[in-house]
Amino acid sequence: PRGTMAFSGKYEFEADENYDAFVQKIGLPSDKVDMGRNCKIVTEVVQNGNDFTWTQHFPGGRTTTNTFTVGKEADMETMGGKKFKATVKMEDGKLVADFPNYRHTSEICGGKLVEISTSSGVVYKRTSKKIA
Repeated sequence: PRGTMAFSGKYEFEADENYDAFVQKIGLPSDKVDMGRNCKIVTEVVQNGNDFTWTQHFPGGRTTTNTFTVGKEADMETMGGKKFKATVKMEDGKLVADFPNYRHTSEICGGKLVEISTSSGVVYKRTSKKIA
């Protein structure tokens, strides 16, 4: 059934579109911009019903983990390291979260993790292939 998409797995960065325009729009510091460009981020998702643990492993050992339950407010962290509160929703099989200055959606499409972030009309798309 829709809305119970299996997100669980480990995904490795494969491609992105519009990275530079997007990070400029959200005001990411330049050191973080260079670090994130073509960064082989590994995203690990553990899904247990509506409960998610979403971990991003960056080269060099840095990790960011967001734990949330669909429909409930949770403490989250942006890719720039800012802390904020958000309620992640499930819409048509996609996870949707409103970050402080962009909207983020995640879905599994053809076995790949497709993440789209939109800020003031700039759309950043990141695709990761399943590795585990």
